[in-house]
Amino acid sequence: MKNDTTFKELKQSGYTDKTINQEIQANLISKIKAKEPVFEGLWGYEDSVVPQLKKAILAGHHINLLGLRGQAKTRIARSMVNLLDEYMPIVKGSEINDSPFQPISKFARDLVAEFGDETPISWVHRSNRFFEKLATPDVNVADLIGDIDPIKAATLKLPYSDERVLHYGMIPRANRSIFVLNELPDLQARIQVSLFNILQEGDIQIRGFQLRMPLDIQFVFTANPEDYTNRGSIVTPLKDRIGSQIFTHYPKTIALAKQITEQEAQVSAEDKAQIQIPDLAKNLLEEVAFAARDSEYVDAKSGVSARLTISAMENLVAAAKLRLIETNAQKTSVRLLDFMSIIPSITGKIELVYEGEQEGADYVAKILIDKAVMIQFESIFPRISKLEKEGIKTPYTDLIKWFNKNHLELNYTDTDEEFYSKLNSITPLKTVIEENASELSTEDKNFCKELVLWALTISKKLDKSENSNAYTFDSADIGQYLRN
Repeated sequence: MKNDTTFKELKQSGYTDKTINQEIQANLISKIKAKEPVFEGLWGYEDSVVPQLKKAILAGHHINLLGLRGQAKTRIARSMVNLLDEYMPIVKGSEINDSPFQPISKFARDLVAEFGDETPISWVHRSNRFFEKLATPDVNVADLIGDIDPIKAATLKLPYSDERVLHYGMIPRANRSIFVLNELPDLQARIQVSLFNILQEGDIQIRGFQLRMPLDIQFVFTANPEDYTNRGSIVTPLKDRIGSQIFTHYPKTIALAKQITEQEAQVSAEDKAQIQIPDLAKNLLEEVAFAARDSEYVDAKSGVSARLTISAMENLVAAAKLRLIETNAQKTSVRLLDFMSIIPSITGKIELVYEGEQEGADYVAKILIDKAVMIQFESIFPRISKLEKEGIKTPYTDLIKWFNKNHLELNYTDTDEEFYSKLNSITPLKTVIEENASELSTEDKNFCKELVLWALTISKKLDKSENSNAYTFDSADIGQYLRN
């Protein structure tokens, strides 16, 4: 915390008064010249969103971040606070962060006029110069701009025509700060109109007061394109006053998606030490989200949030942790079997089209997992032929034949030793792994053993049945016989 001072001492220190645009621009330029990261933690935006943000800031624009849910719009807006100076001087006691050099409220003007160079100055940390409001339909003009306060008028014995009876809304209180208005299309059109003057001329109007208050605010809006048709729209004159509209997007590669999930998932250090997550399992988790974004059952206009994989990762770890508790083991590894635990994360994060609703959310979630399994499988192993010619051996012939005389039951609660002992007992499976995945780590090889079996059941070469605690793998012919 910085100590209070006087206006005279502030001027003697060499402090230069700046607008918020000048302040943000100067700090941005300093970071760029020093080759420091400007927006940290925004994976995949380095060549798209971040350059556009830098240009918008240098242009002195208000910004509208337009994108589907889970595309880090709010994170981008919040990260802009790091471009503010660490401390900002204000007239002590001001409700709206008045600069002593250019006071705009009656309180600050009167104080500076009375005390001059002895005007008391306090300091505001940049963390307190960020204001955020969710644009719910019940937001009114008084919330954002302000209103007359009859209690203040009665207490101070002032007429309603006196500026001192005003109660300032969130926007005036954000003077010389960053103000973020999330989900802008949800704001009623008549409320959006009240922002016109603030964005263009920088002043406000409250209850017909002849009041010119040149506010200095950096506005950042966020909006979802879906809102334009489902819930509301941004009125054209308001869009016209927003300098830059920047489109966000989902990560374009599995590697970037993994970095985001790793950064955001709430996994404790203790869990990380006890639970091994194979790299292939992480890839598979991200493939589920990519599959959802391409699925005919999922509403593409609604989007598939990055929160799907974040939540799914937390569920995967929770499934492994539950196994540790139930088996009293010290360590375990995430298994493909554990991916059934991510279904609640999928069903809660996707919007289904009509065909998807007919199939059911759980069924669609399992389809997405299966699709991701096949994509992961085919990136490592030879494709599984739909039809096999008589007498021609495939890479999976011996493995399929093994199940003609045997079956395999994999339990959620098996310890790692029990679980992988069962898988290692399948000699043809070990051969498939060594021939195609020998360069992988031990953890990934173990995960591949399940991956191969799962892919064979999806391709209907083996049969897989499920109960509350286990999966049983059998010959496809036996499975068909049992079902009949």
